[in-house]
Amino acid sequence: MKLGFIGLGVMGRPLARHLIEAGHVLSVYARRPEAAQPLVAMGARRCATPAAVAAASEAVFMMVTTGADAEQVALGNDGIIDGAPPGALLIDMGTIPPATARRIAARLAARGIDALDAPVSGGEIGAINATLSIMVGGEAAAFERARPLLETLGKTVVHVGPHGAGQVAKACNQIIMVACIEAVAEAMRLAEKSGVDAEKVRQALAGGSAGSRVLDVFGARMTARDFRAGVEARLHHKDFGILLDEAAALAAPLPISAQVWQQLNALMAQGWGGEDTAILLRVLETAA
Repeated sequence: MKLGFIGLGVMGRPLARHLIEAGHVLSVYARRPEAAQPLVAMGARRCATPAAVAAASEAVFMMVTTGADAEQVALGNDGIIDGAPPGALLIDMGTIPPATARRIAARLAARGIDALDAPVSGGEIGAINATLSIMVGGEAAAFERARPLLETLGKTVVHVGPHGAGQVAKACNQIIMVACIEAVAEAMRLAEKSGVDAEKVRQALAGGSAGSRVLDVFGARMTARDFRAGVEARLHHKDFGILLDEAAALAAPLPISAQVWQQLNALMAQGWGGEDTAILLRVLETAA
């Protein structure tokens, strides 16, 4: 297929590479031209605007950071809406507010362009290994068109529901995962304060009912004091802002999430947004 990819950061670049390796013809756009260079070297065509990418593509993938970024790329001047022909498909793999996803889809639908919100879980390693979990919102027919492409990028691909439903699923994912990171940080902190080897505690817990991928990955980073970013904490902070805004609009009480949000706020106040979210352990240490 003739495909486009916009947003070639830590997640987008490996996903775009998988599409090229699968034999698709790829057009790309990135705000930083150097981000596109490895893909250009593989045969991708660099475009000057998102509109130019869309004009050359049957389907366009987008992986940008914020809802405002997504709206600008999709609907702004020289955006996807200005270049995509009727019948084209936008697959937005970023994490944005559900309402923004619905707004983008409605504007594109008025031009005969289909859209899916398809945020992912699995981080950079999942993108590199094409093992992501992909949560999709949008029309069933558009999902079926996109399914073979999405299965190239992830091992779990689920059509959750209508437009915005993928973003709701991603918010639910973040609630569980980041609350678990905070719980692991508190457990490791209790072990340290008790004078017990936190790594030995982590190993013991891993074999029982507290065992989890978060304990394995983030717990190991905490006990090793390795806070280099797997996923930058600022992105989890951004995601919690989205999900708590959604909860406020729906009058849905999320008491644990509200507490985790405060810990993420404290993390950001310390200037640690570029570190791994495992640094929630240090937030607890500084509060002692």
